[in-house]
Amino acid sequence: MVTFRLSKDLAKAARFTLSNMRRYYEQYSVDWDEAQIEKMTQELVNFDILLEGKLIGVIRLSFDSDDCWLRDLQVEQSYQNQGIGSIAIAEAERFAREHCAENLKLRVFKNSPAVHLYKRQGFGLTSEDERFYYMSRIVS
Repeated sequence: MVTFRLSKDLAKAARFTLSNMRRYYEQYSVDWDEAQIEKMTQELVNFDILLEGKLIGVIRLSFDSDDCWLRDLQVEQSYQNQGIGSIAIAEAERFAREHCAENLKLRVFKNSPAVHLYKRQGFGLTSEDERFYYMSRIVS
């Protein structure tokens, strides 16, 4: 069973993100380290994704006037393609609804396989730049 809890160890969550995202950071010459990621995440709502009590991912959210931003969704590689990302998006939407957000928004590296997940989950392209797709869907 997949469950969520507020992250207790942002440094561990930062290491998780850096490990999962390293190839994108290297490809696009993004100079990030664990300390920068941890500092950035302190201002976000951070959840651990647990499967049978084991930490297998993280999800981070932020809010502005009308929107909830899915800032980060990481699932350990060996647990990908098992529906956990879809469950995490549903949890993000639930949290967005609780906070009266109208839209759920995100950005994703163009070459990330997660683009397909987001499209399947009803996200549409709102804009793009050389590295990212910016996507959004209405909170139902």
